[in-house]
Amino acid sequence: MCLLSFRVRQIHKRAWLLVLLSAGLQILIFPLPNLYVLGWVAITPLVVALLRARPPETLQIRAGIKLLPAKPWQAFLMAYACGILWYAGTCYWIYSVMRQYGGVNTPAALGILILFCMYLAIYHGVFGLLISLLAGNSHFSRRALLLSPVAWVAVELARTRITGFPWDLLGISQVDNIPLTRIATVTGVYGLSFEIMVVNAALAAAFLVPRGKRKPLLLAALGAIAVLQSGRLIPAPAIPADRTATLVQANVPILEGSDWTKEYFSSTLSDLSRVSFRGQNPSHLVVWPESPAPFYTSDPLFRDAVSNLARQANTWVLTGSIGIRNEPLTPGGATEIYNSGALVSPAGEWTSRYDKIHLVPFGEYVPFKRVFAFAGGLTKEVGDFSQGMSRAPLDAGGAKLGVFVCYESIFPDEVRQSANQGAQVFVNISNDGWYGDSGAYAQHLKQARMRAVENARWLLRDTNTGVTAAIDPYGRIVATVPRKVRTALEAPYALSQDTTFYTRYGDWFAYTCAIICLVALFIRPTQAARS
Repeated sequence: MCLLSFRVRQIHKRAWLLVLLSAGLQILIFPLPNLYVLGWVAITPLVVALLRARPPETLQIRAGIKLLPAKPWQAFLMAYACGILWYAGTCYWIYSVMRQYGGVNTPAALGILILFCMYLAIYHGVFGLLISLLAGNSHFSRRALLLSPVAWVAVELARTRITGFPWDLLGISQVDNIPLTRIATVTGVYGLSFEIMVVNAALAAAFLVPRGKRKPLLLAALGAIAVLQSGRLIPAPAIPADRTATLVQANVPILEGSDWTKEYFSSTLSDLSRVSFRGQNPSHLVVWPESPAPFYTSDPLFRDAVSNLARQANTWVLTGSIGIRNEPLTPGGATEIYNSGALVSPAGEWTSRYDKIHLVPFGEYVPFKRVFAFAGGLTKEVGDFSQGMSRAPLDAGGAKLGVFVCYESIFPDEVRQSANQGAQVFVNISNDGWYGDSGAYAQHLKQARMRAVENARWLLRDTNTGVTAAIDPYGRIVATVPRKVRTALEAPYALSQDTTFYTRYGDWFAYTCAIICLVALFIRPTQAARS
Protein backbone atom coordinates (compact mmCIF):
# COMPACT_ATOMS: atom_id res chain seq x y z
CA MET A 1 0.00 0.00 0.00
CA CYS A 2 2.87 2.35 0.87
CA LEU A 3 4.53 1.50 -2.44
CA LEU A 4 1.30 2.29 -4.32
CA SER A 5 1.01 5.63 -2.51
CA PHE A 6 4.63 6.42 -3.38
CA ARG A 7 4.04 5.63 -7.04
CA VAL A 8 0.97 7.89 -7.12
CA ARG A 9 3.00 10.71 -5.59
CA GLN A 10 5.47 10.27 -8.44
CA ILE A 11 2.88 11.70 -10.84
CA HIS A 12 3.68 15.37 -11.21
CA LYS A 13 1.02 17.76 -9.91
CA ARG A 14 1.06 19.58 -13.26
CA ALA A 15 -0.12 16.36 -14.90
CA TRP A 16 -3.04 16.10 -12.49
CA LEU A 17 -4.05 19.69 -13.27
CA LEU A 18 -4.03 18.86 -16.99
CA VAL A 19 -6.23 15.82 -16.31
CA LEU A 20 -8.76 18.04 -14.52
CA LEU A 21 -8.65 20.56 -17.35
CA SER A 22 -9.30 17.88 -19.96
CA ALA A 23 -12.26 16.50 -18.02
CA GLY A 24 -13.79 19.96 -17.76
CA LEU A 25 -13.33 20.67 -21.48
CA GLN A 26 -14.87 17.32 -22.42
CA ILE A 27 -17.94 18.16 -20.34
CA LEU A 28 -18.37 21.55 -21.98
CA ILE A 29 -18.45 20.29 -25.57
CA PHE A 30 -21.76 18.48 -25.11
CA PRO A 31 -25.22 19.93 -24.37
CA LEU A 32 -26.35 21.82 -22.48
CA PRO A 33 -23.12 23.91 -22.51
CA ASN A 34 -22.62 22.87 -26.15
CA LEU A 35 -19.25 24.61 -26.53
CA TYR A 36 -18.51 22.26 -29.43
CA VAL A 37 -15.49 24.23 -30.64
CA LEU A 38 -13.61 23.09 -27.52
CA GLY A 39 -13.74 19.54 -28.86
CA TRP A 40 -10.66 20.34 -30.96
CA VAL A 41 -8.62 20.94 -27.79
CA ALA A 42 -10.48 18.93 -25.12
CA ILE A 43 -8.25 15.84 -25.22
CA THR A 44 -4.99 17.75 -25.66
CA PRO A 45 -4.37 18.32 -21.93
CA LEU A 46 -4.93 14.62 -21.21
CA VAL A 47 -2.47 13.53 -23.92
CA VAL A 48 0.13 16.01 -22.68
CA ALA A 49 -0.38 14.82 -19.10
CA LEU A 50 0.09 11.19 -20.12
CA LEU A 51 3.32 11.98 -21.98
CA ARG A 52 4.71 14.36 -19.36
CA ALA A 53 3.71 12.69 -16.11
CA ARG A 54 6.73 11.77 -13.98
CA PRO A 55 10.34 12.70 -13.34
CA PRO A 56 13.02 10.23 -14.45
CA GLU A 57 14.31 7.82 -11.84
CA THR A 58 17.92 8.75 -12.60
CA LEU A 59 19.67 11.91 -11.46
CA GLN A 60 19.33 14.88 -13.83
CA ILE A 61 22.42 17.02 -14.31
CA ARG A 62 20.85 19.73 -16.47
CA ALA A 63 18.56 22.37 -14.97
CA GLY A 64 14.82 21.91 -15.19
CA ILE A 65 12.64 18.86 -14.85
CA LYS A 66 12.44 16.69 -17.95
CA LEU A 67 9.26 14.71 -17.37
CA LEU A 68 8.70 11.26 -18.86
CA PRO A 69 5.52 9.46 -20.03
CA ALA A 70 3.43 7.88 -17.32
CA LYS A 71 4.03 4.25 -16.56
CA PRO A 72 1.15 2.02 -17.73
CA TRP A 73 -0.65 1.83 -14.39
CA GLN A 74 -0.10 5.56 -13.78
CA ALA A 75 -1.51 6.37 -17.22
CA PHE A 76 -4.53 4.19 -16.58
CA LEU A 77 -5.15 5.90 -13.23
CA MET A 78 -4.84 9.42 -14.65
CA ALA A 79 -7.13 8.78 -17.62
CA TYR A 80 -9.51 6.80 -15.40
CA ALA A 81 -9.88 9.81 -13.10
CA CYS A 82 -10.55 11.98 -16.15
CA GLY A 83 -13.24 9.56 -17.29
CA ILE A 84 -14.96 9.49 -13.90
CA LEU A 85 -15.19 13.28 -13.87
CA TRP A 86 -16.37 13.39 -17.48
CA TYR A 87 -19.18 10.91 -16.94
CA ALA A 88 -20.20 12.60 -13.69
CA GLY A 89 -20.41 15.96 -15.46
CA THR A 90 -22.15 14.63 -18.57
CA CYS A 91 -24.41 11.84 -17.28
CA TYR A 92 -25.30 13.42 -13.93
CA TRP A 93 -28.96 12.99 -14.90
CA ILE A 94 -28.75 9.30 -14.00
CA TYR A 95 -29.02 10.34 -10.35
CA SER A 96 -32.37 12.11 -10.80
CA VAL A 97 -33.75 9.33 -13.02
CA MET A 98 -32.91 6.68 -10.42
CA ARG A 99 -34.10 8.86 -7.54
CA GLN A 100 -37.40 9.87 -9.10
CA TYR A 101 -38.36 6.82 -11.16
CA GLY A 102 -36.09 3.98 -10.07
CA GLY A 103 -37.66 3.53 -6.66
CA VAL A 104 -34.39 4.08 -4.78
CA ASN A 105 -33.49 6.54 -2.04
CA THR A 106 -30.99 9.40 -2.31
CA PRO A 107 -27.87 7.50 -1.12
CA ALA A 108 -28.66 4.58 -3.42
CA ALA A 109 -29.23 6.87 -6.42
CA LEU A 110 -25.94 8.62 -5.73
CA GLY A 111 -24.23 5.26 -5.36
CA ILE A 112 -25.61 4.09 -8.70
CA LEU A 113 -24.29 7.23 -10.39
CA ILE A 114 -20.85 6.77 -8.82
CA LEU A 115 -20.68 3.09 -9.81
CA PHE A 116 -21.83 3.99 -13.32
CA CYS A 117 -19.05 6.58 -13.66
CA MET A 118 -16.44 4.26 -12.20
CA TYR A 119 -17.43 1.45 -14.56
CA LEU A 120 -17.54 3.36 -17.84
CA ALA A 121 -14.47 5.43 -16.98
CA ILE A 122 -12.51 2.22 -17.46
CA TYR A 123 -12.53 3.04 -21.18
CA HIS A 124 -10.83 6.37 -20.59
CA GLY A 125 -8.37 4.43 -18.44
CA VAL A 126 -7.70 1.98 -21.28
CA PHE A 127 -6.97 4.91 -23.59
CA GLY A 128 -4.40 6.17 -21.11
CA LEU A 129 -2.91 2.69 -20.83
CA LEU A 130 -2.59 2.41 -24.62
CA ILE A 131 -0.83 5.78 -24.88
CA SER A 132 1.66 4.74 -22.20
CA LEU A 133 2.40 1.41 -23.86
CA LEU A 134 2.87 3.11 -27.23
CA ALA A 135 5.13 5.79 -25.76
CA GLY A 136 7.50 3.66 -23.71
CA ASN A 137 10.11 5.80 -21.96
CA SER A 138 10.65 8.26 -24.81
CA HIS A 139 10.86 11.96 -23.91
CA PHE A 140 8.95 12.71 -27.12
CA SER A 141 7.03 9.83 -28.65
CA ARG A 142 5.93 10.48 -32.21
CA ARG A 143 4.54 6.97 -32.20
CA ALA A 144 2.16 7.61 -29.30
CA LEU A 145 1.02 10.92 -30.78
CA LEU A 146 0.48 9.51 -34.27
CA LEU A 147 -1.45 6.54 -32.95
CA SER A 148 -3.50 8.39 -30.33
CA PRO A 149 -6.42 9.01 -32.76
CA VAL A 150 -6.39 5.30 -33.65
CA ALA A 151 -6.37 4.35 -29.96
CA TRP A 152 -9.23 6.73 -29.18
CA VAL A 153 -11.45 5.28 -31.93
CA ALA A 154 -10.58 1.72 -30.87
CA VAL A 155 -11.70 2.54 -27.33
CA GLU A 156 -14.93 4.15 -28.59
CA LEU A 157 -15.65 0.99 -30.56
CA ALA A 158 -15.04 -1.12 -27.46
CA ARG A 159 -17.38 1.10 -25.46
CA THR A 160 -20.05 0.59 -28.12
CA ARG A 161 -19.61 -3.14 -28.60
CA ILE A 162 -18.61 -4.43 -25.17
CA THR A 163 -20.44 -2.22 -22.68
CA GLY A 164 -23.19 -1.09 -25.01
CA PHE A 165 -23.24 2.55 -23.95
CA PRO A 166 -21.69 4.75 -26.67
CA TRP A 167 -23.22 7.90 -25.17
CA ASP A 168 -21.69 11.14 -26.51
CA LEU A 169 -18.94 9.79 -28.74
CA LEU A 170 -16.47 12.56 -29.50
CA GLY A 171 -17.60 12.99 -33.11
CA ILE A 172 -21.16 13.77 -32.04
CA SER A 173 -20.02 17.24 -30.99
CA GLN A 174 -19.61 18.22 -34.66
CA VAL A 175 -23.04 17.15 -35.92
CA ASP A 176 -23.82 20.75 -37.00
CA ASN A 177 -20.65 20.98 -39.09
CA ILE A 178 -22.25 19.80 -42.32
CA PRO A 179 -19.18 19.75 -44.64
CA LEU A 180 -17.19 17.86 -42.00
CA THR A 181 -19.95 15.34 -41.29
CA ARG A 182 -19.80 14.12 -44.89
CA ILE A 183 -17.02 11.90 -43.53
CA ALA A 184 -19.62 10.05 -41.45
CA THR A 185 -21.37 8.75 -44.57
CA VAL A 186 -18.22 6.67 -45.16
CA THR A 187 -16.76 6.02 -41.72
CA GLY A 188 -19.67 6.61 -39.38
CA VAL A 189 -19.29 8.93 -36.41
CA TYR A 190 -15.93 7.29 -35.65
CA GLY A 191 -14.33 9.11 -38.58
CA LEU A 192 -15.28 12.43 -36.99
CA SER A 193 -13.85 11.31 -33.65
CA PHE A 194 -10.64 10.37 -35.48
CA GLU A 195 -10.33 13.74 -37.18
CA ILE A 196 -10.95 15.63 -33.94
CA MET A 197 -8.29 13.51 -32.24
CA VAL A 198 -5.79 14.18 -35.05
CA VAL A 199 -6.07 17.89 -34.30
CA ASN A 200 -5.84 17.27 -30.54
CA ALA A 201 -2.70 15.17 -31.09
CA ALA A 202 -1.13 17.86 -33.29
CA LEU A 203 -1.84 20.47 -30.64
CA ALA A 204 -0.38 18.20 -27.97
CA ALA A 205 2.76 17.78 -30.08
CA ALA A 206 3.16 21.57 -30.14
CA PHE A 207 3.41 21.57 -26.34
CA LEU A 208 5.74 18.58 -26.18
CA VAL A 209 8.45 19.58 -28.66
CA PRO A 210 11.35 21.87 -27.68
CA ARG A 211 10.37 25.53 -27.45
CA GLY A 212 12.23 26.44 -30.63
CA LYS A 213 10.00 24.14 -32.69
CA ARG A 214 6.76 24.96 -30.88
CA LYS A 215 5.53 28.01 -32.78
CA PRO A 216 5.09 26.48 -36.29
CA LEU A 217 3.37 23.39 -34.89
CA LEU A 218 1.06 25.49 -32.74
CA LEU A 219 0.14 27.75 -35.66
CA ALA A 220 -0.50 24.74 -37.89
CA ALA A 221 -2.78 23.13 -35.30
CA LEU A 222 -4.71 26.34 -34.68
CA GLY A 223 -5.02 26.86 -38.44
CA ALA A 224 -6.45 23.36 -38.82
CA ILE A 225 -8.99 24.10 -36.09
CA ALA A 226 -10.05 27.32 -37.82
CA VAL A 227 -10.42 25.65 -41.22
CA LEU A 228 -12.25 22.56 -39.97
CA GLN A 229 -14.57 24.47 -37.64
CA SER A 230 -15.42 27.02 -40.35
CA GLY A 231 -17.51 24.34 -42.03
CA ARG A 232 -20.33 25.34 -39.70
CA LEU A 233 -20.47 28.69 -41.50
CA ILE A 234 -21.01 27.14 -44.93
CA PRO A 235 -24.71 26.79 -45.73
CA ALA A 236 -25.81 23.54 -47.33
CA PRO A 237 -28.59 23.45 -49.92
CA ALA A 238 -32.10 22.59 -48.81
CA ILE A 239 -33.17 19.00 -49.37
CA PRO A 240 -36.63 18.77 -50.97
CA ALA A 241 -39.39 17.01 -49.06
CA ASP A 242 -42.52 15.75 -50.77
CA ARG A 243 -44.31 14.10 -47.82
CA THR A 244 -45.76 15.17 -44.50
CA ALA A 245 -46.05 13.28 -41.24
CA THR A 246 -48.00 14.31 -38.17
CA LEU A 247 -45.76 13.76 -35.15
CA VAL A 248 -47.80 13.89 -31.96
CA GLN A 249 -45.92 15.15 -28.92
CA ALA A 250 -48.16 13.48 -26.35
CA ASN A 251 -46.75 15.06 -23.17
CA VAL A 252 -48.22 12.23 -21.12
CA PRO A 253 -47.13 12.48 -17.47
CA ILE A 254 -45.29 9.66 -15.72
CA LEU A 255 -47.88 8.32 -13.29
CA GLU A 256 -48.29 5.39 -10.94
CA GLY A 257 -50.41 2.57 -12.34
CA SER A 258 -53.28 3.34 -9.96
CA ASP A 259 -53.50 6.90 -11.32
CA TRP A 260 -54.54 5.58 -14.71
CA THR A 261 -58.28 5.41 -14.06
CA LYS A 262 -60.54 4.37 -16.90
CA GLU A 263 -61.84 7.93 -17.21
CA TYR A 264 -58.35 9.44 -17.38
CA PHE A 265 -57.21 6.76 -19.83
CA SER A 266 -60.20 7.39 -22.14
CA SER A 267 -59.85 11.16 -22.00
CA THR A 268 -56.13 10.90 -22.83
CA LEU A 269 -56.85 8.73 -25.87
CA SER A 270 -59.58 11.10 -27.00
CA ASP A 271 -57.35 14.14 -26.68
CA LEU A 272 -54.44 12.48 -28.50
CA SER A 273 -56.77 11.52 -31.32
CA ARG A 274 -58.04 15.09 -31.53
CA VAL A 275 -54.50 16.50 -31.68
CA SER A 276 -53.53 13.90 -34.30
CA PHE A 277 -56.31 14.53 -36.78
CA ARG A 278 -55.42 17.18 -39.33
CA GLY A 279 -58.26 17.03 -41.79
CA GLN A 280 -57.20 20.18 -43.64
CA ASN A 281 -53.63 18.94 -44.20
CA PRO A 282 -53.70 15.21 -44.94
CA SER A 283 -50.63 13.36 -43.70
CA HIS A 284 -48.91 10.33 -45.13
CA LEU A 285 -48.23 9.12 -41.60
CA VAL A 286 -49.35 9.85 -38.03
CA VAL A 287 -46.90 8.93 -35.24
CA TRP A 288 -47.53 8.55 -31.52
CA PRO A 289 -44.37 8.34 -29.40
CA GLU A 290 -43.11 5.96 -26.79
CA SER A 291 -44.83 7.11 -23.60
CA PRO A 292 -45.40 6.04 -20.00
CA ALA A 293 -49.10 5.47 -20.72
CA PRO A 294 -50.28 1.84 -20.39
CA PHE A 295 -51.03 1.51 -24.11
CA TYR A 296 -51.20 -2.27 -24.63
CA THR A 297 -51.65 -3.63 -28.13
CA SER A 298 -54.06 -6.20 -26.66
CA ASP A 299 -56.29 -3.56 -25.04
CA PRO A 300 -59.54 -3.17 -27.06
CA LEU A 301 -60.02 0.41 -25.88
CA PHE A 302 -56.58 1.41 -27.12
CA ARG A 303 -56.85 -0.57 -30.34
CA ASP A 304 -60.25 0.92 -31.19
CA ALA A 305 -59.04 4.48 -30.58
CA VAL A 306 -56.00 4.08 -32.86
CA SER A 307 -57.94 2.19 -35.53
CA ASN A 308 -60.60 4.90 -35.58
CA LEU A 309 -57.94 7.56 -35.92
CA ALA A 310 -56.37 5.75 -38.88
CA ARG A 311 -59.76 5.43 -40.60
CA GLN A 312 -60.82 9.02 -39.94
CA ALA A 313 -57.49 10.48 -41.08
CA ASN A 314 -57.29 7.92 -43.91
CA THR A 315 -53.61 7.40 -43.24
CA TRP A 316 -51.07 5.06 -41.68
CA VAL A 317 -50.53 5.35 -37.94
CA LEU A 318 -47.40 4.26 -36.07
CA THR A 319 -47.91 4.19 -32.32
CA GLY A 320 -45.65 3.52 -29.40
CA SER A 321 -47.19 0.75 -27.34
CA ILE A 322 -46.59 -2.27 -25.16
CA GLY A 323 -46.61 -5.31 -27.42
CA ILE A 324 -47.94 -8.62 -26.13
CA ARG A 325 -47.07 -12.13 -27.25
CA ASN A 326 -48.69 -15.15 -25.64
CA GLU A 327 -47.33 -18.67 -25.84
CA PRO A 328 -50.27 -20.84 -24.81
CA LEU A 329 -48.93 -23.88 -26.67
CA THR A 330 -45.71 -23.95 -24.63
CA PRO A 331 -46.09 -25.74 -21.30
CA GLY A 332 -45.50 -23.13 -18.64
CA GLY A 333 -44.84 -20.50 -21.31
CA ALA A 334 -45.20 -16.98 -19.98
CA THR A 335 -46.69 -13.99 -21.73
CA GLU A 336 -43.93 -11.84 -23.18
CA ILE A 337 -44.16 -8.05 -23.32
CA TYR A 338 -42.22 -5.74 -25.65
CA ASN A 339 -41.51 -2.05 -26.00
CA SER A 340 -43.01 -1.68 -29.45
CA GLY A 341 -44.01 0.51 -32.32
CA ALA A 342 -47.20 -0.83 -33.93
CA LEU A 343 -48.28 0.06 -37.47
CA VAL A 344 -51.97 0.49 -38.32
CA SER A 345 -53.28 0.80 -41.89
CA PRO A 346 -55.75 3.44 -43.16
CA ALA A 347 -58.38 0.71 -42.92
CA GLY A 348 -57.75 0.43 -39.19
CA GLU A 349 -55.98 -2.92 -39.38
CA TRP A 350 -52.96 -3.62 -37.17
CA THR A 351 -50.55 -4.85 -39.81
CA SER A 352 -47.05 -5.08 -38.29
CA ARG A 353 -44.92 -4.19 -35.30
CA TYR A 354 -41.36 -3.37 -34.39
CA ASP A 355 -40.25 -4.73 -31.01
CA LYS A 356 -37.33 -2.92 -29.40
CA ILE A 357 -34.15 -4.99 -29.60
CA HIS A 358 -31.60 -3.04 -27.56
CA LEU A 359 -33.20 -2.69 -24.15
CA VAL A 360 -31.96 -0.40 -21.37
CA PRO A 361 -30.22 -2.51 -18.68
CA PHE A 362 -31.70 -1.92 -15.23
CA GLY A 363 -34.34 0.26 -16.90
CA GLU A 364 -36.24 -2.10 -19.19
CA TYR A 365 -34.79 -5.37 -17.97
CA VAL A 366 -32.45 -6.66 -15.27
CA PRO A 367 -29.43 -8.54 -16.69
CA PHE A 368 -28.26 -11.67 -14.86
CA LYS A 369 -31.38 -11.66 -12.69
CA ARG A 370 -30.05 -14.18 -10.22
CA VAL A 371 -27.06 -11.96 -9.48
CA PHE A 372 -28.92 -8.64 -9.56
CA ALA A 373 -32.23 -9.76 -8.07
CA PHE A 374 -32.06 -6.79 -5.67
CA ALA A 375 -32.30 -4.40 -8.65
CA GLY A 376 -35.70 -5.58 -9.83
CA GLY A 377 -37.36 -2.44 -8.47
CA LEU A 378 -35.50 -0.26 -10.99
CA THR A 379 -37.85 -1.40 -13.77
CA LYS A 380 -41.05 -0.73 -11.87
CA GLU A 381 -41.93 2.47 -13.76
CA VAL A 382 -41.09 1.02 -17.19
CA GLY A 383 -41.48 -2.72 -17.33
CA ASP A 384 -39.47 -5.91 -17.61
CA PHE A 385 -39.43 -6.30 -21.38
CA SER A 386 -38.46 -9.09 -23.72
CA GLN A 387 -36.02 -8.45 -26.54
CA GLY A 388 -37.21 -8.04 -30.13
CA MET A 389 -35.56 -10.00 -32.92
CA SER A 390 -35.89 -8.16 -36.25
CA ARG A 391 -34.80 -4.78 -37.64
CA ALA A 392 -36.73 -5.27 -40.87
CA PRO A 393 -38.50 -2.03 -41.87
CA LEU A 394 -42.27 -1.74 -41.54
CA ASP A 395 -44.19 -1.36 -44.81
CA ALA A 396 -46.62 1.57 -44.70
CA GLY A 397 -48.24 1.31 -48.10
CA GLY A 398 -44.96 1.08 -50.00
CA ALA A 399 -43.04 3.43 -47.70
CA LYS A 400 -40.48 1.46 -45.71
CA LEU A 401 -40.15 2.78 -42.14
CA GLY A 402 -36.96 2.11 -40.20
CA VAL A 403 -38.26 2.25 -36.64
CA PHE A 404 -36.06 2.42 -33.56
CA VAL A 405 -37.12 3.15 -30.00
CA CYS A 406 -35.61 5.64 -27.53
CA TYR A 407 -31.92 5.13 -26.81
CA GLU A 408 -31.46 2.68 -29.69
CA SER A 409 -30.62 5.90 -31.55
CA ILE A 410 -27.17 6.01 -29.92
CA PHE A 411 -26.00 2.79 -31.62
CA PRO A 412 -24.64 3.59 -35.10
CA ASP A 413 -24.34 0.06 -36.44
CA GLU A 414 -27.77 -1.02 -35.22
CA VAL A 415 -29.62 1.89 -36.82
CA ARG A 416 -27.80 1.52 -40.12
CA GLN A 417 -28.97 -2.11 -40.35
CA SER A 418 -32.56 -1.03 -40.95
CA ALA A 419 -31.45 1.25 -43.80
CA ASN A 420 -29.36 -1.59 -45.21
CA GLN A 421 -32.50 -3.74 -45.15
CA GLY A 422 -34.44 -1.17 -47.18
CA ALA A 423 -35.74 1.48 -44.78
CA GLN A 424 -36.46 4.66 -46.75
CA VAL A 425 -37.07 6.93 -43.77
CA PHE A 426 -36.17 6.61 -40.08
CA VAL A 427 -38.76 6.96 -37.32
CA ASN A 428 -37.44 7.32 -33.78
CA ILE A 429 -40.12 7.15 -31.07
CA SER A 430 -38.90 8.09 -27.63
CA ASN A 431 -39.88 9.21 -24.16
CA ASP A 432 -37.29 11.73 -23.03
CA GLY A 433 -39.52 12.79 -20.15
CA TRP A 434 -37.43 10.57 -17.87
CA TYR A 435 -34.57 13.06 -18.23
CA GLY A 436 -36.48 16.17 -17.12
CA ASP A 437 -34.71 19.41 -18.01
CA SER A 438 -31.20 17.98 -17.71
CA GLY A 439 -28.80 17.95 -20.64
CA ALA A 440 -29.74 14.36 -21.51
CA TYR A 441 -32.62 15.21 -23.86
CA ALA A 442 -30.35 17.52 -25.89
CA GLN A 443 -27.52 14.98 -25.90
CA HIS A 444 -29.98 12.32 -27.07
CA LEU A 445 -31.20 14.56 -29.90
CA LYS A 446 -27.68 15.17 -31.22
CA GLN A 447 -26.95 11.47 -31.35
CA ALA A 448 -30.17 10.74 -33.22
CA ARG A 449 -29.30 13.45 -35.74
CA MET A 450 -25.97 11.74 -36.45
CA ARG A 451 -27.82 8.57 -37.45
CA ALA A 452 -29.62 10.59 -40.16
CA VAL A 453 -26.25 11.90 -41.38
CA GLU A 454 -24.51 8.52 -41.48
CA ASN A 455 -27.26 6.91 -43.54
CA ALA A 456 -28.46 9.93 -45.57
CA ARG A 457 -32.03 9.42 -44.38
CA TRP A 458 -34.77 11.73 -43.20
CA LEU A 459 -35.49 11.14 -39.54
CA LEU A 460 -38.90 11.67 -37.96
CA ARG A 461 -38.22 11.96 -34.24
CA ASP A 462 -41.38 11.79 -32.14
CA THR A 463 -40.96 12.14 -28.40
CA ASN A 464 -43.35 12.27 -25.47
CA THR A 465 -42.11 15.60 -24.07
CA GLY A 466 -39.67 16.81 -26.73
CA VAL A 467 -37.59 17.40 -28.67
CA THR A 468 -39.98 16.33 -31.45
CA ALA A 469 -38.51 17.21 -34.84
CA ALA A 470 -38.14 16.50 -38.54
CA ILE A 471 -34.44 16.02 -39.35
CA ASP A 472 -33.06 16.01 -42.89
CA PRO A 473 -30.24 13.79 -44.22
CA TYR A 474 -27.70 16.51 -43.33
CA GLY A 475 -28.74 16.21 -39.69
CA ARG A 476 -30.47 19.60 -39.69
CA ILE A 477 -33.64 20.19 -37.71
CA VAL A 478 -36.03 21.55 -40.32
CA ALA A 479 -39.18 21.60 -38.17
CA THR A 480 -39.85 21.29 -34.44
CA VAL A 481 -42.28 22.27 -31.68
CA PRO A 482 -41.73 23.55 -28.11
CA ARG A 483 -40.98 21.00 -25.42
CA LYS A 484 -43.38 19.85 -22.69
CA VAL A 485 -46.63 20.74 -24.45
CA ARG A 486 -49.21 18.45 -26.04
CA THR A 487 -49.22 19.32 -29.69
CA ALA A 488 -48.55 17.94 -33.16
CA LEU A 489 -45.82 18.77 -35.65
CA GLU A 490 -46.46 18.72 -39.38
CA ALA A 491 -43.11 17.25 -40.30
CA PRO A 492 -41.79 17.32 -43.89
CA TYR A 493 -39.80 14.34 -45.13
CA ALA A 494 -38.95 12.30 -48.21
CA LEU A 495 -38.19 8.69 -48.99
CA SER A 496 -34.73 7.62 -50.12
CA GLN A 497 -33.54 4.44 -51.80
CA ASP A 498 -29.81 5.25 -51.95
CA THR A 499 -27.43 3.84 -49.37
CA THR A 500 -24.20 5.34 -48.11
CA PHE A 501 -20.90 3.52 -47.86
CA TYR A 502 -21.37 3.40 -44.09
CA THR A 503 -24.87 1.93 -44.46
CA ARG A 504 -23.49 -0.89 -46.59
CA TYR A 505 -20.29 -1.68 -44.72
CA GLY A 506 -20.85 -0.49 -41.16
CA ASP A 507 -18.01 0.06 -38.69
CA TRP A 508 -15.17 -0.96 -40.99
CA PHE A 509 -13.17 2.18 -40.13
CA ALA A 510 -13.44 1.69 -36.36
CA TYR A 511 -12.40 -1.96 -36.67
CA THR A 512 -9.45 -0.94 -38.85
CA CYS A 513 -8.34 1.47 -36.11
CA ALA A 514 -8.67 -1.28 -33.51
CA ILE A 515 -6.55 -3.66 -35.60
CA ILE A 516 -3.86 -1.02 -36.19
CA CYS A 517 -3.75 -0.29 -32.46
CA LEU A 518 -3.37 -3.96 -31.55
CA VAL A 519 -0.64 -4.52 -34.14
CA ALA A 520 1.24 -1.44 -32.92
CA LEU A 521 1.25 -2.79 -29.36
CA PHE A 522 3.08 -5.92 -30.50
CA ILE A 523 5.61 -4.14 -32.70
CA ARG A 524 8.41 -2.75 -30.58
CA PRO A 525 9.96 0.35 -32.16
CA THR A 526 13.70 0.86 -32.28
CA GLN A 527 15.26 3.37 -29.90
CA ALA A 528 15.84 5.78 -32.76
CA ALA A 529 12.21 5.65 -33.80
CA ARG A 530 11.06 6.39 -30.25
CA SER A 531 12.93 9.62 -29.93
